[in-house]
Amino acid sequence: MEVAYQDIHRDIVELSKAGNRKAQYQLYKLYSKAMFNICYRMLNNIEEAEDLLQEAFAEAFNKLESFRFESTFGAWLKRIVVNRCINHLKKRRAELVYTEDLPELKHNQEEPDHEQIQLEVMKVHKAMGLLPDGYRVIFSLYLIEGYDHSEIAQIMGITESTSKSQFSRARQKIKEIINTL
Repeated sequence: MEVAYQDIHRDIVELSKAGNRKAQYQLYKLYSKAMFNICYRMLNNIEEAEDLLQEAFAEAFNKLESFRFESTFGAWLKRIVVNRCINHLKKRRAELVYTEDLPELKHNQEEPDHEQIQLEVMKVHKAMGLLPDGYRVIFSLYLIEGYDHSEIAQIMGITESTSKSQFSRARQKIKEIINTL
């Protein structure tokens, strides 16, 4: 038995499926900013992110007939965007540096204030931009996009332990970068 998800934009999706250009543009306006942010975080390049965003929407609109509301439209579109970014990185021959798992980092017990948290978030974003592609992709997919390591492994064609070790290395690299900022 298939589960159909209630999608708040179902009417717009249905109109888009029927070829209504205004509805397609409305979907684009609803989702483009969030999807661009995913592209940018994964690719770390504004021009490439813009290009892949357009390609992802073109692919989504071409495949819209296959969308069956088995997930939300946003989740379906996000999967297209993530796959486009990963395929683009593979074409750029971004090689992952495979390493053994690192020990867990110790957490600071002090509670930082709000301004300190904002400063740290800005440092993490800046540090993410300096990561190698493979680290950045896994770090983004896990922490920001919310994929678990088994999903990342499947998406990227790697083992779950490789995903975990890459995430650990990315986290360590971000810590090193932040210490130099």
